Amino acid sequence: MASTASVDIELQATHLPPADGSYPAQEASTSKKQKAEDAPAYLDSLTVNVVETRTALSISSARRSSAVEWFQFSTLCLCLFLAGWNDASLGPLLSTIQNYYGIGYTEVSTIFLSKCGGFIIGSFSSLWLTDKIGFGKCLVLGAVVQALAYAGQVPAPHFAVLDVMNVFVGMGIAIQHAQCNGFVASAKDGGHSKMSWLHACYGLGAVVSPFAATPFAKAQGRRWAYINIISCALSAAVAFELAAVFKGKRQEELMQEQDEETTMLQHEPNSNKYKQVFSLRVVHYLAFFIVLYTGLEITVGGWIVTFIVQERGGGASSGYIAAAFYGGLMLGRLFLLPFSKKIGHRRVIHIYCALAAAMDIVVWQVRSTIGDAVAVSLMGMFLGPLYPLIMSESGLMLPRHLLTGSIGWISGFGQVGSATFPFVTGALASKWGVQVLPPLALVLVLGMPILFVLAITDGMSQRRKKMP
Repeated sequence: MASTASVDIELQATHLPPADGSYPAQEASTSKKQKAEDAPAYLDSLTVNVVETRTALSISSARRSSAVEWFQFSTLCLCLFLAGWNDASLGPLLSTIQNYYGIGYTEVSTIFLSKCGGFIIGSFSSLWLTDKIGFGKCLVLGAVVQALAYAGQVPAPHFAVLDVMNVFVGMGIAIQHAQCNGFVASAKDGGHSKMSWLHACYGLGAVVSPFAATPFAKAQGRRWAYINIISCALSAAVAFELAAVFKGKRQEELMQEQDEETTMLQHEPNSNKYKQVFSLRVVHYLAFFIVLYTGLEITVGGWIVTFIVQERGGGASSGYIAAAFYGGLMLGRLFLLPFSKKIGHRRVIHIYCALAAAMDIVVWQVRSTIGDAVAVSLMGMFLGPLYPLIMSESGLMLPRHLLTGSIGWISGFGQVGSATFPFVTGALASKWGVQVLPPLALVLVLGMPILFVLAITDGMSQRRKKMP
């Protein structure tokens, strides 16, 4: 740019008139001829300068947009980290809660059932809330509700109050889950990679929280409940971060700022989205797949510590086995990504289910604390990629204009499994013992590929109907 400008100045300097303002006739003729010859070159130079300036501005704008996009994505990862923290922190505390309140397996399992009610409320209201207040405000609302619910559990209140507080915890998580998954799946370059990283952050939160919760499980009196101080602080920090990053904006506004294709994501407050979403059978197949998946994940993560203590004679440090399970979950979502791409997403889902079932059988039949810990961690690794794979496949199976609402419902309603099946496990354990965990987990893992096949079949039949 600077060199071009200096050349232009030198060209103009060669044609400055004499001090008296007159030209000799020959010089004037020569000057006019020279100017005529130099004009195209000067215009070409000016055009190049304009193009270079526009290109530089375009590159700068693209870099700035990319930086904002990744900053927003990392903030959504915090929501999933917090969800993982919540789900995995309960496992090491179950026995302590039982002893503190003097209750059995069935009663303590109502904590999961309370969260189930919250997940149902949150997932069902997410569609309405998204239309009413928008994406950004929904995220902040979910985080604030979650923080207040944790604050209510700090003094270890009456067990009935504890259950009510967990309803609000479930509601806050479901609202955030719906928004996060819908946003990433709707982005033009979302893909399986971003979805895997998003849910790897869930695994990271689930890995960290057992290490934080296990010391509280060894505490005396009501001090086990002080883990909720940390949870409340994390939720409050996430709420402030969400408010600062997304500024309460709607999803279509954020997509437009990132130059995404938003023609299919326009705000339609008057359209009956509930009817449109619930009329798609593929949505229900995928939703129940996630119900089984989250049920399996939270059942194993929540009850495996009790299983190791009761059935394998493990000590108080057995709480770290839950961290091994969620560690495998996180690593599977990150390091099995190339394998998933090479084999194919739809084929690899069946492979992962088969391998997870094999590891569950090892836990069931091998009476070794160390062997079971290794098998549980491998089971988590094979289960890990399934959730982001299903979210990515949903983006291919569902209509674009219903994608956000559909994925929001699938991910939100899917959390019902994380409450229902741990409760069922507790109810069965109260009658037959916690040894029911491996066979129940096997039933869940074998049911997932069946639902996925039904979803694929329905999706293909719908596409054939639309073909001329």
